[in-house]
Formats: sequence, C-alpha cells, structure tokens
Amino acid sequence: MHLLIPFAAPGSEAGRQTLRSLELPNLAALATRLDAGERDDGDELSFSPPHERALARAIGLAGPDGGLPWAAHRMPADGCDPADLAWGLLTPCHWHLGSDQITLADPDDLKLDEASSRALLHAVHDLFDSEGFVLVYGAALRWYLAHESLAGRRSASLDRAIGRSVDRWMTPGDDARRLRRLQNEVQMRLFEHPLNVEREALGLLPVNSVWLSGCGINQGTKVPPDLVVDDRLRRPALAEDWGAWRAAWQDLDAGPVAALAHMAEATLTLCGERSAMCHRVGPATAWRRLTARWRGADAPKLLESL
Repeated sequence: MHLLIPFAAPGSEAGRQTLRSLELPNLAALATRLDAGERDDGDELSFSPPHERALARAIGLAGPDGGLPWAAHRMPADGCDPADLAWGLLTPCHWHLGSDQITLADPDDLKLDEASSRALLHAVHDLFDSEGFVLVYGAALRWYLAHESLAGRRSASLDRAIGRSVDRWMTPGDDARRLRRLQNEVQMRLFEHPLNVEREALGLLPVNSVWLSGCGINQGTKVPPDLVVDDRLRRPALAEDWGAWRAAWQDLDAGPVAALAHMAEATLTLCGERSAMCHRVGPATAWRRLTARWRGADAPKLLESL
C-alpha cells in the first residue's frame, strides 16, 4: 500500500497553530518505522502543489511545474478519448468579486449537476469553436479543451487558486492573452444566462467563469493498484477551517494511518503547501528508532517541515 495524503500540513499561521497541538498517536507510532524519506522541496507559489507532483511521480507522469497533463490523463475515466491531442481541464467555477481582489470559490461548492453543466457548456461552446478549440463534456465540473497551443502551456492547479486572488495565478504571454480574452467572453455570456438567474434565486452561486489547468498530451500512464490518495484534508484546508481539518486528520489517523501501521511494508507520502516527503515503512530497526528520535516522533515535528 502507498498512502498519499494531500494537505497534511498547512501554510498559514492559523493552520500552523492547529498543527502544533495536533495529536495523532498512530502517525507518531509509525514514525519509528519510517526511513529518512525522499524529499521534494518547493514553495507555496509553484503552479503544481506538492501532492500533484507526488502523485505524478507515483504514476509516472512527467512535466514541468504547471505542465503536468492531468486533463488528458483523466479523460478516459470520464469516457473521453484524448487521442494525440493536447488537452486542458476547463473547470466551470465562480469568481467572487471583492473590494480589492477577485477570488476563486471551490467549484465543489457550486453543487452543479450534469444537466446544468451541459447547458452552460452549450452556451459557450461556439466561443471556443470559432477559435479552433475542441470543447467536450467530461463531468459536471470537468470540461475538456483541446488545441495545439495547450501542448506546452503552464497553468496553475485549482488547488493553488481556490480561495485566493486569481491574478497571482494567471500566466503571462501572447497565447495567455487570447485565452484571457476567451475567458472574458465566457464571463459575459454566462453573466445573464437564465440558469444562473435561477441559481441565484435558489441561493446557489452562479457559474460565472472557467479555470484552465492540467494542460498537455496523454502519456498513457496508469494509477498503480496499491496507491491510495486520501484527500479528506483538502476541503477544510482550502476553506481554512482548521477545526474541521483537525477532526479530519484525527479520522485519517484512526483509519488509513492505523491500517498502514499494521503492514509489514508500505509507503507513506505526506504533502504540505510547499514540500512533500515520501517514506518507506519497514521494521522498527535500531537505526529507524534513532532517526525517528532525531526527527521527533510526534506528529507536529514530522509534519512541520512540509
């Protein structure tokens, strides 16, 4: 089993305070059986967050920062054929206009169903078609966009942009200007769409924009059968709900982490906002116990460097 945990450590100071008081007995006990680990260092401004980089390594997906082809990789699971085209993941979303910045809401909060998503895609389809793009439906929150210019395009992950100013995560360049113009046209088309008028009347967020990410060509990679990605920390971390994040970590510790502790051999990958650590789990040898004491066998010390 390879257990990969995104958002295992927060980046904000409020989250760090929660981390310092976090009690995870099973993770602490497991620390005595971990090797020194392979570290992937980065920073909180990288377009690809640590958990996406770690997942890419685990499945053999290659690409630069912001250039991992997640769209083409995920298309077959949605019944779509990526063929040899360059695809991007186009996510219908809500941009919140604040007093001094525009922030991206978590698309999961839209509660968008298939019929509504298809209607919105149909409303903007011609905008992309007229520019030579191919736009197809994958799922309610996954539209797929194809164009030769997407083969080498870098873009920020949704998990970087959610809850933050979108300006920081927009890529510059001539081609980016065309995509930004298309995005503006999409926003105008959606602004007074009857479906959004209905959604607002029901107290739901309107779908007023899209986010492009995960661009590139399909590499034919498959997810290893022993890989388990447990992302229950994601939503509370992105919402900065640290009480819910603490509770989710405790559930995670009592479930998959405890199960990992009973295995003779396994792999544990812990991912924060900046970095990730991939540890092999083996017998609690004297050397491992010594290195665990050096690292600190309690959960906060194990996680705080992420």
